[in-house]
Amino acid sequence: MPIPVVRSVHVHPVKALRGFAPAEADVEPWGLAGDRRWTVVDTAGKVVTQRQHARLALAAAALLPDGGVRLSGPGREPLTVEVPRPSAADGTVTVDVFGTRVEAVPAGPAADAWFRAYLDSDVRLVHMDDPARRRPVDPDYALPGETVSFADGYPLLVTTTSSLDALNSLIAQGDHADEGPLPMNRFRPNVVVDGTAPWAEDGWRRLSIGDVLFRVARTCGRCVVTTTDQGTGERGKEPLRTLARHRKDGSRLIFGQNLVPEHRGVIRVGDPVKILD
Repeated sequence: MPIPVVRSVHVHPVKALRGFAPAEADVEPWGLAGDRRWTVVDTAGKVVTQRQHARLALAAAALLPDGGVRLSGPGREPLTVEVPRPSAADGTVTVDVFGTRVEAVPAGPAADAWFRAYLDSDVRLVHMDDPARRRPVDPDYALPGETVSFADGYPLLVTTTSSLDALNSLIAQGDHADEGPLPMNRFRPNVVVDGTAPWAEDGWRRLSIGDVLFRVARTCGRCVVTTTDQGTGERGKEPLRTLARHRKDGSRLIFGQNLVPEHRGVIRVGDPVKILD
C-alpha cells in the first residue's frame, strides 16, 4: 500500500465556527497556529458551541495575520476583531471548558454585541492570549506539561477518508440512509489523511506528518455536533446512530484520533504520513 498523505489541513480560529483550509499550517505544542484561540462563552463563563447553538455552524471566522479574526454570518455585517490586550480595568475572565478552567481576555463590546445579536443570547467572545494560560491535556492521557487551547480536549484531531467512506457505507445500510453520505466537515478535524485502510488509525500510537512527530493520545469521542449539517445548521440522527452500532469504546462513540505534537514544525497538504508505532 502506498504511503498515506495529508489530504487537507483545517484551522478553526473561533471554536464552533466555520474555519478555513490552508495549504500548510504551523504546529505549536498546543495545536495548529491560530486554531481555537477564540471562543464564545455564556454569562457563567462556560464555552458555547454547536451543542447549544447549531446556528454557529453557519458563522465563519477568517484568521488575520496578527491573530485577529474577521467574523461573518447570515444576517450580520462582517466584523473585524483585533487581538485584545488585558488591561488593569478589564483583566481576564475565567472560562470553563467542559470542567477545566483557564483565563482568557474579553474581545470587547463590539464582538459581544455581534454574537448576542447573531445567537439572540447573552454571550461574549474571549481570546486566549498567553500560551502560559493554556489548559492541561487530560492527565489520564497526557504527558507532564502538555497543554491545549480551546479545543475540546487535545491539540489536534486527525481523521481518514477511508474511514469516512466505511462509515458512510454503514449509514447507507441503516434506518437513516437518506442522511448520508456525510461530508468530513461534520467531524471538524485538523488533518485529513488519504491512503489508509478503513479504521487503520485505531492502531496508531505514534506517527509523523512531514517532519513533525505526533503522539496519539486517544480516540475521539463524538457528540451531537456531528449530527449538525454544517451548511444549514439542521440536525439529524447520523452519524451517531451508526457509530452507536459499530464504533463504540465503552459509552463513547468514536471517530478519529486525538494527537499531541512532540515538537514544533510545519505540516502541509501532500505531506507523507508515516506510522511509527
